[in-house]
Amino acid sequence: MRNALSWLVLAAALAACATGPTLTPQERLALYREHAGAPVLSFRLDHIGGMHNWTALGDQSLVIWTSSNRGHLLELRSRCPGMMMSPRLSITNTMGQVTARMDRVVPRTAAGPTGSSCRIESIRPIDGRALRDAKRELREANYIELNAAPPEAPDTPSD
Repeated sequence: MRNALSWLVLAAALAACATGPTLTPQERLALYREHAGAPVLSFRLDHIGGMHNWTALGDQSLVIWTSSNRGHLLELRSRCPGMMMSPRLSITNTMGQVTARMDRVVPRTAAGPTGSSCRIESIRPIDGRALRDAKRELREANYIELNAAPPEAPDTPSD
């Protein structure tokens, strides 16, 4: 199994959380990196209009989903102010081709661009099915861990 230690750390972090399976931003990014392939120079967007399904992974990484099972992890050169709070974003491209170290992510509001654009440092393909399976396994492991806890003993007076 690839990077079994990473899985153990993530599973332990989830098991330690008694309120539910909430990953920190760093744990989420690690999970996505775990399911990302080798860096590629570019990828193709079928919709050039700038509206895409995306998942922010902090203020320096995001995933652009090109289909329900295929995405691309974009790691940015520096922090991208406003990306986490932005309801929309645009990605610069050349005839639908997004290229690392050349194109940018542009956070947008209803009024238009936020004024900042963030250069894409690297692009790595994501296997959406494997990522969903991993998330399901983490949820199930957390569920089992929470349900395996012994019930609390009732308070009984001592003699």
